[in-house]
Amino acid sequence: MTDAAPAGTGEASVSRSARSRLRTDMILLGIVGLVLIAAIAAGAAAMYRIFYSPSAFVERYVGLLADGRAAEALAIPGVAVDSAELDAAGLSPDVSDALLRRAALAELTDIRVVSEQPRDGGVVDVTVTYIAGGYEGTTTFEVEREGTVGVAPTWRFAESPLALIELEVSGSMVFEVNGFSVDKRQVSPDGVDADPRAPVPLLVFSPGLYSVSVDTAISSTPGVAVLSDLPLTRIPVSIIAQPTDEFLGVVQQRMEEFLTRCATQQVLQPTACPFGFPVEDRITSLPKWSIIEQPSVTVESDGAGWRIPPAQAVAHIEVDVQSLFDGTITHVVEDVPFIVTGRITVLPDGTASILVTGPDTQ
Repeated sequence: MTDAAPAGTGEASVSRSARSRLRTDMILLGIVGLVLIAAIAAGAAAMYRIFYSPSAFVERYVGLLADGRAAEALAIPGVAVDSAELDAAGLSPDVSDALLRRAALAELTDIRVVSEQPRDGGVVDVTVTYIAGGYEGTTTFEVEREGTVGVAPTWRFAESPLALIELEVSGSMVFEVNGFSVDKRQVSPDGVDADPRAPVPLLVFSPGLYSVSVDTAISSTPGVAVLSDLPLTRIPVSIIAQPTDEFLGVVQQRMEEFLTRCATQQVLQPTACPFGFPVEDRITSLPKWSIIEQPSVTVESDGAGWRIPPAQAVAHIEVDVQSLFDGTITHVVEDVPFIVTGRITVLPDGTASILVTGPDTQ
């Protein structure tokens, strides 16, 4: 026979084993809990970064511009500006919002937030890089806390991301911005009385590329591309349209027709014409004019219209002149050089009115 085990020994061993397992389970549960807490914290941080951070706010705004959703971008808090804000920024308060629309937006791609820097006063600087119409750009936006929705923060632009293009177009009242047609008289604060030489102030989004050009039957220009990358900044742009070959051809033809008609007048000083032949004696025959050298006409832009720079031409006159002194008659045959100038006004219907002038006959 063997001796029996001491009473209670088995129960103690079982109790120690159960406590060990319990401690192990508790440790594992604690680790799992910490992992869950870390996962929740990481998820909350990720959710904040993706949906509720200043960077997410700016990304949403720039993304709307990239999608062509101009109206929604303009409705984001802090984007729209009033005259007081423009005046405080040193910008003209009499501005047009004609370019704050989908039709005037250019391509915007490769958008990336590269930094988010808090600074004094609760303002956060968010810097974004992008490619606008093929040009690389970087813009820093000022964002501030607006409030909360539940526990999530909301944001607004502390400084509007809009900018101001002051556009001066010489040679045309009509121009295009990214293919969107604009008439100065529609966007100028002076309306139909707009000074064709005065710059037109136009609000634009930042970031954005704005290509300004003229392409009409009368004038054209290869265009100027402007990158709007600084919020609430004045961007001066000046373009001078050049006459088209067709327009130059029409002006040359009309000038020659005008001078030819002048030459049909059988007087010494054809009415409203840039040439004449002064005679102090008496004429005994009707003068006969002809144009033997037509001017070579060029045009230069002058506000919304054009001017014809001085150009040389030669008329020819034949006339009989009787001397008041001795009564002798002389058959005068003479070439008469003269200079012609003019102004061209482009009418609202797109046609042109040409007024030919000139100094005294030389």
